Amino acid sequence: MAVLSVRGLTKKFGGFTAVDQVSFEVEQGEILGLLGPNGSGKSTTFNCIAGMLRPTAGSVRLDGQEIAGLTADAACRKGIGRTFQIPRPFRELSLLENAVLAAHFGAGGAISAAEAEARARDALALAQLPADGQVKGLGAAGLKKLELARALATKPKLLLADESLGGLDQGEMRQAADMLKRIRDQRGITIVWVEHIMGVLLSVVDRVVVLDHGAVIFSGTPGEAQRDERVAEVYLGPPETRAA
Repeated sequence: MAVLSVRGLTKKFGGFTAVDQVSFEVEQGEILGLLGPNGSGKSTTFNCIAGMLRPTAGSVRLDGQEIAGLTADAACRKGIGRTFQIPRPFRELSLLENAVLAAHFGAGGAISAAEAEARARDALALAQLPADGQVKGLGAAGLKKLELARALATKPKLLLADESLGGLDQGEMRQAADMLKRIRDQRGITIVWVEHIMGVLLSVVDRVVVLDHGAVIFSGTPGEAQRDERVAEVYLGPPETRAA
């Protein structure tokens, strides 16, 4: 059974359809790349899965259980952890305190203070951050790591990674991609990675779904995506407009 099954997901804002009948599945332990240019519906799809938005229509199932329409906190308790494109940590708290706070909202409901701290320390170690560190002074890469640690502290079955490469240089992008792969390999966490930067992501993900104007235009392997003319067109424009 797929960890995540999305069927006919649709989200309308008034007369505008942001997500149009999107369907895909993610298997246990898979890293799926959800790609598309800006405005393609990636973030709206993510937000519908994570409980930030209520779908207009369609089904979202986690381990076979319908979760479409749940609030974000309820989705988190069911086992969905997510990062945000723009990190917003509690800057007056330490790294450990940020992760502990996230752990209390995680999968399985109420946990003890000791269990929350254990989850937080494990998450920070996975994200390669010191448990005794402070938010102050963290650069873009450090803030992205903290965002990831907070999501991991919730003990997710499914991790939704939102634009994890944004604001990073090439070396930091490579490190971020390798970290997601290591989290999958070491913890068996299934990952859906939303991104508009294709290069580094394609070297890590197992499979790719590409959106354009709210609809799925491609689903397949990274190699197939790089050879697909429809994918090339949404990123580079029609063949006649591309530089030789």
